[in-house]
Amino acid sequence: MDGSGSAAIFPNTRTPEDVFTDFRARRAGILKALTTDVEKFYKLCDPEKENLCLYGLSNETWEVTVPAEEVPPELPEPALGINFARDGMPEKDWLSLVAVHSDAWLIAVAFYFGARFGFDKDARRRLYTMINNHPTVFEVVTGSRKKQPKAPSSNGKTKSSSKKPNSNSKPAKLPPPKQEEQFMKEDGGDRDQAYLCGTCGGRYSNEEFWIGCDICEKWYHGDCVRITPAKADYIKQYKCPACSNKRSRE
Repeated sequence: MDGSGSAAIFPNTRTPEDVFTDFRARRAGILKALTTDVEKFYKLCDPEKENLCLYGLSNETWEVTVPAEEVPPELPEPALGINFARDGMPEKDWLSLVAVHSDAWLIAVAFYFGARFGFDKDARRRLYTMINNHPTVFEVVTGSRKKQPKAPSSNGKTKSSSKKPNSNSKPAKLPPPKQEEQFMKEDGGDRDQAYLCGTCGGRYSNEEFWIGCDICEKWYHGDCVRITPAKADYIKQYKCPACSNKRSRE
């Protein structure tokens, strides 16, 4: 590397779609830490330990560890010392704070790659549009994002939000919606109409098992909440991790 910063020093050309794939994987890892793995994450953030950071990894996992020692670091670093505030504020507020800083870090990493790979104005806009199509980590963790339309039942009718969960109803796989466009056009359609997973924020795709929470009525990838179709057959009333944690603390 000659330090000139020219595009020529990066022989493997990267596209906005490549960077978005990395962003989505890191985001999925952080969402797991703050939702389905929240108890493990909470325990790892011991205030008695050194300055800790939450990292989302490109294989959709997460890690709580000390920051990189090299200066400057290879990638932008997440918020430092998230563990120190854990016991000084309500858990919900602390998780929200970590979520906000995680959103800022995810954007920083994505646009670091954009600068490194020499993205022009149009490429940066494309990257931001793909990122902006997903709810933020903060919105998912706090439940403040716009409610997505309810998943249709097997007869094609939309589930009524005023209807109380039926204890006899079993979780089901979503019927496939219209084929998604590859990554989204900047000015295309009503993006709020797609079904999004309540954990990772990912969109529905064919051949994936989804399960709906009978309490909050959000939908989830079976893999994200560790529910298989076989296990779902024995569940009379499904509660997502967020609703289960909420009820156990009340």
